[in-house]
Amino acid sequence: MAHQQHADDPQHDLLRVCRIGRAQGLRGEVTVQSFTSEPDIRFAPESRLIDDDGNVLTVDSSRTFRNHWILHFAGVNDRDAAEDLNGTVLFTHPDTAEQLAREDAFYPRDLIGLTVIPAAGNSLGLPADMTIGTVVDVSDATAQALLTIRLRKPVDGQRTALVPFVEQIVPDVDTEAGIITIDPPGGLMPGLSADDDNDMDDDDNGTNDSMDDDVATDATNDGEAPESAAITDDAEDTAA
Repeated sequence: MAHQQHADDPQHDLLRVCRIGRAQGLRGEVTVQSFTSEPDIRFAPESRLIDDDGNVLTVDSSRTFRNHWILHFAGVNDRDAAEDLNGTVLFTHPDTAEQLAREDAFYPRDLIGLTVIPAAGNSLGLPADMTIGTVVDVSDATAQALLTIRLRKPVDGQRTALVPFVEQIVPDVDTEAGIITIDPPGGLMPGLSADDDNDMDDDDNGTNDSMDDDVATDATNDGEAPESAAITDDAEDTAA
């Protein structure tokens, strides 16, 4: 296993850069699934990337082959060491706050607690002033980050729904207004319809109050999100 240096900073406020895939060849190279819109910069030699445990991997060399990036990290000198890294997600520190704004990137703490509404002209025909629910969790366990939405009214008996955090489904995030806009395709949230809006309004003086308490409890219990699970991608597919 390659010698890895521990980063001094805690694992938070990081941009997700890539996920390491299978070993490539016998000299320690690995393929990576890129999440960045600037791979030439993020994968340049001497770039320092950080894993979930705070270990630092330094890029020794990088190249592309058939539209895939292949990296070699310092100290990873054989296939066995490369295979040990398979599945590792790597992060980097954002350069500046301005960079985050320019890339429309968000941290989990920015998203938890936001009110979810339908996009204007959405594919389900939902009214744009309808409140669907509240973001209560963000997961980075899959290739695409997932938002957990606590629904204002159960849909097909479900109180929560998972929504991929990609631009096609989450076209707008306004943290200042506390609103996240979604355009779910048919089948993603089965049973959700414009009729739910009136039912939700009827619940505003009762059920919804208790639900808001649940959301607050969830946010308190979950904190900002696991420090190592920053879903902020330095990426093109991060929701705008």
